[in-house]
Amino acid sequence: MGLARVSPGFRVIQGGFSIRVVLGPVTHLVASLLLLTFIGCDDPRPGVVVYVSADQDIARPVLERFQQHSGIPVEVVYDTEATKTTGLANRLRNEADNPRADVFWSSEVFQPILLAREGILVPHASEVGAELPEQFREAEGRWWGFSPRARVIVYSTDRVNVQDAPQTWMDLTDQRWKGRVAMADPRFGTTRGHVGAMLAYWDGNFMPGYFGAYLEGLKENDTRMLTGGNAAVVDGVARGEFDVGMTDSDDVYRAIENGWNVDMILPRHDVQGGSRGSGTLLIPNAAGIVNGASNPVAASQLVDFLLSAEVENMLAESASRNLVLRQLDPEASEQLQVADPLDVDLGVVADRSPEAVDQVMRKLAEPSS
Repeated sequence: MGLARVSPGFRVIQGGFSIRVVLGPVTHLVASLLLLTFIGCDDPRPGVVVYVSADQDIARPVLERFQQHSGIPVEVVYDTEATKTTGLANRLRNEADNPRADVFWSSEVFQPILLAREGILVPHASEVGAELPEQFREAEGRWWGFSPRARVIVYSTDRVNVQDAPQTWMDLTDQRWKGRVAMADPRFGTTRGHVGAMLAYWDGNFMPGYFGAYLEGLKENDTRMLTGGNAAVVDGVARGEFDVGMTDSDDVYRAIENGWNVDMILPRHDVQGGSRGSGTLLIPNAAGIVNGASNPVAASQLVDFLLSAEVENMLAESASRNLVLRQLDPEASEQLQVADPLDVDLGVVADRSPEAVDQVMRKLAEPSS
């Protein structure tokens, strides 16, 4: 296998990967201007370029498996934890007139929804994707959701008994948590979509204005916003800086695997209790084909692979313990499914997220580091 030249800001991974390491802004600019290169350039089959906001240690085995199955060389560009999907989505927008990516694999669904509306992602008919619930895919096939994570409340098992942990998102406004609650900066990542879902759900199913009252309660409790993303929230709880925090299930699973004294609750969104379809929010990964992709055939193959049961099982068994959307074997772990997730239109959530983020930032002021 021949070795192509490797541009600055890239490193070679055994197995045919050229993985971009996100460095400083100058390196990012220089690397963005350089031509993408592939390992195995003597292979006559054209490669596929994929932008990925999922964590590198989770995504890499999946993409390696695809390369092994298909023989198609893969070039991967990753994003940072703090900016996550937002950074790569903006890069796709900036490259719209001269696209470099063939596929976008997003760790959340809301930016792909917006990119599809902007014409940056194009329709793809997937028989494999048709097996997944309609709530998690677009009818036109411009984005396809798979392997979700759950929004959860992480709590310290050293300082909080499980019976005392918050059971609903509204419980975080209880005064007993004053000064002990953390959340990620909502301008990025899954927190952005979650606050949009809260606004959309409460406006449509409870009462307009409740979201603002909820934020007032968080403010009165001195809720802290952290710039390091959801992982920073879990870290802060584990270190004793906070007792509870708003985060994603995969970050808590990682912490538990590392031996940290934390656990999680899947909180409900219903204000009065007992409402069907008011459980916690599921945020799927999402994949789509970039408009103007240089290798649309390989791009279609990769998207179908990401939607497959094989990848669903890989991600469920990975360190992130992603949930599954297909029917499970009756003996499968209950941890892999949520019985009553929040019933909300993901497109509406994408629409309401900017308004929700604006309210959060105005109410809770600037994020703390």
